[in-house]
Amino acid sequence: MTDALPYRRILLCVDFSDDADKVCARAVQLARQHEAELCLLHVVEHIPIDSVGDFLGPAQVDVHEDLLRNAESRLHRVAERLGVERTRCTVSAGYTRQEIVEHAGAMDCDLIVVGSHGRHGLALLLGSTAGAVLQGASCDVLAVRV
Repeated sequence: MTDALPYRRILLCVDFSDDADKVCARAVQLARQHEAELCLLHVVEHIPIDSVGDFLGPAQVDVHEDLLRNAESRLHRVAERLGVERTRCTVSAGYTRQEIVEHAGAMDCDLIVVGSHGRHGLALLLGSTAGAVLQGASCDVLAVRV
C-alpha cells in the first residue's frame, strides 16, 4: 500500500461556537503536519427575504451587513490567534453547506475540516452540516467531534 498524498490546502470552517477551539486546533495540527495552506471560512446563514425583497425576520435595514462585518471581525481575530493571514479568510453569506462546498471547490482544497456535534444514528449525521458537506464535497472531509 502506498502512502497517501499530503494535503496541500485545508479549508477550516469556523462557526464561532464554544467548541470551535477544538476544531481549529485539529485543523492547525493537520496543516502543520502536511505543510499545507490553511484557509478559514465562516458562513453567515442565509437571511430569508420574500419576493418583494422584504426581510422575513427582523425589520432592521442593515442587519445583513452588520452580520457580515461582525463575522469578518471575529474571523480575523480567530485567524490572528491561529497565525493565519487575513488574506486566507473568507466570510460568505448563503446556505452553509452550499457555501462550504462551493468555496472548497473554487479554492481547490483537498480537505475540509468542520465541527460535528456527534449525534447518533445515520439520519442525524446526514442531517447535520458535516454530513451535508460530506455528501456534496469533491475532497476529503474531516468532521471533528465536539
